[in-house]
Amino acid sequence: MSNRFIPHTDSDIAAMLKRIGVATVDDLYADIPEEVVFKGEYALPEGMSEIELRRFFKELGAKNRRLTVFAGGGAYDHYSPSVIPHLLERSEFYTAYTPYQPEISQGTLQYIFEYQSMISELTGMESANASMYDGATATAEVMFMMVASSRKKNRVLVSSTISERVLEVVRTYARFHGVELTEIPECDGVTDLKAIPAELAKGDVAGVIVPTPNRYGIIEDYTGLADMVHEAKALLGINADPSALAVLRTPAEWGADIACGDGQTLGMPLQFGGPYLGYIACSNSMLRKMPGRVVGATVDASGKRCYVLTLQAREQHIRRQKATSNICSNQSLMALYATIYVALMGNDGLREVNRLSCDGAHYLAGRLVESGKFRLAFDKPFLKEFVVKTDLDVKKINRRLLDAGIMGGLDLGNGMIEFAVTEKRTREEIDKLVTLMLQED
Repeated sequence: MSNRFIPHTDSDIAAMLKRIGVATVDDLYADIPEEVVFKGEYALPEGMSEIELRRFFKELGAKNRRLTVFAGGGAYDHYSPSVIPHLLERSEFYTAYTPYQPEISQGTLQYIFEYQSMISELTGMESANASMYDGATATAEVMFMMVASSRKKNRVLVSSTISERVLEVVRTYARFHGVELTEIPECDGVTDLKAIPAELAKGDVAGVIVPTPNRYGIIEDYTGLADMVHEAKALLGINADPSALAVLRTPAEWGADIACGDGQTLGMPLQFGGPYLGYIACSNSMLRKMPGRVVGATVDASGKRCYVLTLQAREQHIRRQKATSNICSNQSLMALYATIYVALMGNDGLREVNRLSCDGAHYLAGRLVESGKFRLAFDKPFLKEFVVKTDLDVKKINRRLLDAGIMGGLDLGNGMIEFAVTEKRTREEIDKLVTLMLQED
């Protein structure tokens, strides 16, 4: 064989080429312009022993800088308990990727069921799926759920105070699926609720999507919004940080029909942007419009508790035209990660994480404002993330912080910086950050 990692023999390859009517493998690439074809030798290292390979990757990893993170914007530096990787590797969880055969996938089905139960408890919703690719595509799926439920309405309102990265994805999916998206303007850092009635009055709105906390870290007040939306025969969706829901009012308490968001805050390392975890939870009336699969608990022939795939609305399982979506896959490992994290933390642990994060964020905000060189951009309640304004050079400040091993706040432009503080940040780290920010060049 020409390549020991490809199981086809020379005769296998010859038979396949003959069947499709070409002479050589190179003929398959005949349409590629000659000038872009690489003709050199690949710079691949020689084979290594295990100890050499471990040393190689250790040295490669040592080139990464480990920064003290004060940035947020949708990804937060929460602590990951060391026991999680050990539990992830247990053999009962290493069954088939998609648990088509329940009799050999009970470990996978059990943790998916527990994951769904935990997401339902955090959001207050009746049902949850398992699971989504990430929070942005989960929000796009909520938009599709709203349109599918209304049948004759094809417009969705989304708050401009939702994460810009989420908003970009939702815009893209709306454009290529023919959904009309209307962005609700913001007013002083929060959704302009006064702009919604006029849009709903047009009679073509399938749903409204708003965030908690929002892109500035502000905890918005949605009193009366659900009644307003439901009166117009539309649906309300809330994009929520699941960790923050341990201390904030849940989507269900706001009267939402659907909740969605990113599960990264449930202890997942930042990892250069992923993999993360998207979630969707909804009322039972919306269950059949929800993408993905739902695991249920039942009993076997002996009366013992077991788990099965109860609902499978993906196109692998049913006719394509009847399927809800096929972007609902995610690394199931991340759903397991979130399940173990929430089980370890419990209600008290999640509340403590938020208390420590809140205390640290307010301490940092207070120190910056007291300096006289920064002021809060919005006089609104916040949990672990906030925005300040300054006349100082933000880019210069962040370069100084980076030189000191600190990832500073996100530069929002116009002198605005967004900071996030998690339970990992110590008082000493916050004081060092402030000192460096106030330092004269």
